[in-house]
Amino acid sequence: MRILIRVFVGVYFCIAALPLGWLMMTSFKTRSASIGVQAKFLPTASEKVDPQSVRFRPTLDGYRQLNQAYAGAKYSFFRYLGNSVLIGLLSTFASVVIGTCCAYGFSRFRIAGSRDWLFFILSTRFLPPLTVVMPVLMMYREFDLQNSHLGLIVLYTAFNLSLAVWLMKGFIDDIPQAYEEAALVDGYSRLQAFRLIILPKAAPGMAVTAVFCLISAWNEFGFAMTLNNQEAVTVPVYFAGLQGNVQGLPWPQIGAGVLLFVAPIVLFTVLVRGHLLRGVTFGTIKR
Repeated sequence: MRILIRVFVGVYFCIAALPLGWLMMTSFKTRSASIGVQAKFLPTASEKVDPQSVRFRPTLDGYRQLNQAYAGAKYSFFRYLGNSVLIGLLSTFASVVIGTCCAYGFSRFRIAGSRDWLFFILSTRFLPPLTVVMPVLMMYREFDLQNSHLGLIVLYTAFNLSLAVWLMKGFIDDIPQAYEEAALVDGYSRLQAFRLIILPKAAPGMAVTAVFCLISAWNEFGFAMTLNNQEAVTVPVYFAGLQGNVQGLPWPQIGAGVLLFVAPIVLFTVLVRGHLLRGVTFGTIKR
């Protein structure tokens, strides 16, 4: 049975990794090699390559093009990548911090109609983001938050907050309340008990919540496209702009950009992997 499971996992991993591997090869191809009729997947150092063969000569042109602004764009890819990193990390941090505090309140205190409040909080997640684009756009124009990093940070925090509250409440519910009661008897304040007892034990849940919130903010397209012009544009909007290229889609540039775009998410997941592995075994994820 174990051998069968390992074979299944190995096959699944190969299938899942195939698109990423193809993107990696595409990022090192020339434009003509990436759109040729004959698929090319074997790199070669030879100066002459038969157009009908499966070989291609690797080049860094796709990565060099990322440092140039395409027609109609104000900045290069790396400016938009910086926007994604800034907006994604700050909105994730705010969502996890506020969501943890709210979840602690719902978990430890008696709040009238708490189940109704929790359902209302979660129901905001049911709405497709595009249904509230126009009201948000009008509000942002009124408060001068359009085309700003702060506007997207606040918006992504608001949309991820419901998910953060629900996930963290499940994790905090699984922490025995006796730990806090013992700390209060020893003279700790409620805030000290929360900071010294709850937060360390809730760290795995916070890691899981942070990953979900970051992925949501990282991949969001609708609001980033509607509420911004150039200054706070994120990478998904940058890729959409490449579709208007009169010479066709620059696949090597797209492949290189996607690899660099995925790298921060992979790095973040690796950094919190210790908490992440423990976090997925209890709390809301387990249920």
